[in-house]
Order: sequence, then C-alpha cells, then structure tokens
Amino acid sequence: MKSSRRAHRIQRHYSRMHRAGGLNLVSLMDIFTILVFFLMVNSSDVKVMQQASDVSLPVSTAETPGEEALLIEVSGDSIRVQGREVARLEALDAEDDRIAGLFDELQHQKQRRDAVPPEGLEITVMADQGTAYRNLRRIMQTCVDADYRRVRLAVEHQADEPGAANG
Repeated sequence: MKSSRRAHRIQRHYSRMHRAGGLNLVSLMDIFTILVFFLMVNSSDVKVMQQASDVSLPVSTAETPGEEALLIEVSGDSIRVQGREVARLEALDAEDDRIAGLFDELQHQKQRRDAVPPEGLEITVMADQGTAYRNLRRIMQTCVDADYRRVRLAVEHQADEPGAANG
C-alpha cells in the first residue's frame, strides 16, 4: 500500500530524531589540548621549595618569585646544606663570625661549579622565624666569605588582602 506524503514525511522525521546520538570528539580533544598547554605554561611560574616540617618560615608579601639556588636550611640547632648537616649552632665559637663547617661545604660546592660570576654566587637561606638574628647574621657572613654574595631569605608568600591599600 502506498503511503501519503504526510505519512512519509512523519516517518522520515521520526527516524531522523530518534537515532542514537553521536559524540563529537574533535572539539573535546581541542579543549583538552588547550587545557594541557595552559597548565604547562603556567606551571613554570610557581617555585616550590622543599620545606622541612620543623621550619616555620616568616610571612612576606614579596612580588618577585624565588629562583633555584643552593639551599641552606636552619632548623633547631642544625645547619644543613642541600639536606646534609654541616654544622650545629650550639657548637659555634662565639668569637668567630665564620662558621667553619658551613664555610668548608660552601667552598666544596663552589669548586663543583664551572665558573663564578663577578657578582658572586646565589644562595637561599631557609631559616625558622624563631632563629636568632646573630646566628642568621653569622650564616650570611659565612656565605659572603665563601663568595656567595647573592643571599636570599626564604619566606612564605602571603597574598595581599583584597581591600588592603598598596603603599
């Protein structure tokens, strides 16, 4: 039997609208590709330093990020360079500004480098916020004596409050 034009049009419309839906993977792959590139580009902006649990860093609102450099960690009574203990604060000579074990280790690290820039080598000091200033000054003086003149202090970054005025 012959169907009318109307019946034929209704059947065509029904078969077109009740097909299994397809998933367009091309646009989905474009989105994921953009997301991967975004994460790769922005991941280089963050510098994360390995921090020991017993070191409580002071808080700062510094704008410039830290750079990779030789790391001195001061926690409790120990002074560590790249995780290896080189001196103890309790055993330091009160008369001498230079810390012998730290100075020797810094000299060793300097010899491992190819060349020393004229402005001196870079070093980061990660000290607990309760570290006495005289000890911190002695550590920094030892660094300068060992030709590590670009000394940075590690701090914990605190973002500015939204309502705070910059000044």
